[in-house]
Amino acid sequence: MSERANEILDGLKQFNGSETIFQIPLLKTKYTNGIKYLAEVAQCFWLVTDASVVAKSLQSKSYFITIDIKRFSEQERGIKKCDAIVSYSDGNDVLILEQKYGYTDFPLEELRLFFCR
Repeated sequence: MSERANEILDGLKQFNGSETIFQIPLLKTKYTNGIKYLAEVAQCFWLVTDASVVAKSLQSKSYFITIDIKRFSEQERGIKKCDAIVSYSDGNDVLILEQKYGYTDFPLEELRLFFCR
């Protein structure tokens, strides 16, 4: 794992709840200090927005959604034919949707986010 990825993961450990709630204006999705930190330091506002759009579209299937980001190694990319997969499940490991990303600059190898109404 890269030094940058370790720094991001260490920084995320400081978040536990949130005193301030932020919002994506057009989507009206609310998010915490931890998500704001992740989006800023990992430069992944695209991920927060994409995950929000998809999770909102899946709300009829589950009110609670886990979002698992998995970035592949160079060898795995050849097999999977993509850079990363973002999986959406119901929190009980029942897969609802999986999206492949042909390219991503997301610095972490994997991460789990949570989305709820």
